[in-house]
Amino acid sequence: MSSHREAPEISKDPVADSTDVYAFVSPDKPDTVTLIANYIPLEGPAGGPNFYSFGDEVLYEIHVDNNDDARPDVTFQFRFRTELRDPGTFLYNTGPILSLGSANWNSRQFYSVTRISQGHSVVLGSGLACPPCNIGPLSTPNYASLANAAVHGLPGGIKVFAGQRAEGFYVDLGAIFDLADLRPFEQLHAQYGMNVFSGPAAGVNATAQLNVHSIAIQVPVSQLVHGKHGKVTDPGSVIGVWTTASRQRVSVWDAADGRQVWSGPFHQVSRLGNPLINEVLIPLGRKDLWNTLPPSDDKQFAGRYAHPELAMLLPALYPGVFPNLAKLVKAGTSRADLEAILLTGIPAGVVPGFQNYTGSIQADMLRLNTAIPPAAKPNELGVIGGDLAGFPNGRRVSDDVVTVELRAIAGATVPLVDKKFTPDAAAALVTDGLTAASVPSGYLATFPYLGVPYSGFDTPS
Repeated sequence: MSSHREAPEISKDPVADSTDVYAFVSPDKPDTVTLIANYIPLEGPAGGPNFYSFGDEVLYEIHVDNNDDARPDVTFQFRFRTELRDPGTFLYNTGPILSLGSANWNSRQFYSVTRISQGHSVVLGSGLACPPCNIGPLSTPNYASLANAAVHGLPGGIKVFAGQRAEGFYVDLGAIFDLADLRPFEQLHAQYGMNVFSGPAAGVNATAQLNVHSIAIQVPVSQLVHGKHGKVTDPGSVIGVWTTASRQRVSVWDAADGRQVWSGPFHQVSRLGNPLINEVLIPLGRKDLWNTLPPSDDKQFAGRYAHPELAMLLPALYPGVFPNLAKLVKAGTSRADLEAILLTGIPAGVVPGFQNYTGSIQADMLRLNTAIPPAAKPNELGVIGGDLAGFPNGRRVSDDVVTVELRAIAGATVPLVDKKFTPDAAAALVTDGLTAASVPSGYLATFPYLGVPYSGFDTPS
């Protein structure tokens, strides 16, 4: 998945597990950029009586690099606190929740937003209410309106939302982690003879009807960029984006009141820039380390981008399907295309009318050229589909990052750096068989863009 349960230690700490990060020029307000960081993977909608919530003890952050050093120049920090109206009941709510101030809502969360830039911290908002989880038609009868009331305006034309949303990332987990048994191509798999095969099938969205906790902030472009900007070719038009979660270093169990107490300096336990990196590129023994480091330290992992393990496996898993990729792997050729796309951005002149280059420092970040306007007719394959406003130019909520990265690893993007290389025909076709239409909730046309979360009553387990 994009970053769900991607490393051994963070898989034990879902409340701090950053699952997805998005960065895009807002389609309905193109003078702003929307940044979204999701946490808590694979939320079952019926997860009561202790419904999901952000961690009061976790420091959540969204970082922006605007001067090409892979270090944060603008950071938005989010801290949460939980309040119980009645600690004497086991119930999350004692009646219908009709407003954010409803007396029937027992376990509520509030949060603060702090902007850090050039060493200065400014609290943009505090005491901001999260919406409740979507429990069902009796408990949360008009959920869309309730969640909309939790969109808060902040100084400087900023909007913010923090709360439960429908999972918008679609992926066939069952197929991918079963030896990359991609259902549309199952008959070509090396292990096909061991299975009962009924013909090519569509992908199965493993995240359908699951929820996630989302932090979304919409910020004027002018507050994020630095230097010369405004044109696609201007270096200052490009920003790098990633998200992190941090915990304090010391945890103590307080036997007197039966709770865990945290103290000491904060230590980063999770991060995410480009999707699928820690899952697919970083080896198991270094995943926990990767989560603790800033993007500026990513040079040490560059070999995993240049020689991705999945590119070596595809020709073996699908014999005869990727012969040109197999030759590339056998020759030990470094994948300069993947290093450019994922670690430095794509320089001007490689793709006509496009660049999202952030210099020579190798760092895993989403790179967004803020001067490229939203597409009138978005293509979920982004840049490889001819839509320069999509992934890997930032990432929109509906972008098909699984297919894009599968095709890139399979060799479809090698001609960006080697015009003599001919990608295998399958490289332009490989997919897990899902599209944005595979998301049952769909997406919103306006902030916060991810769909209304599924309710526990209406969603089958």
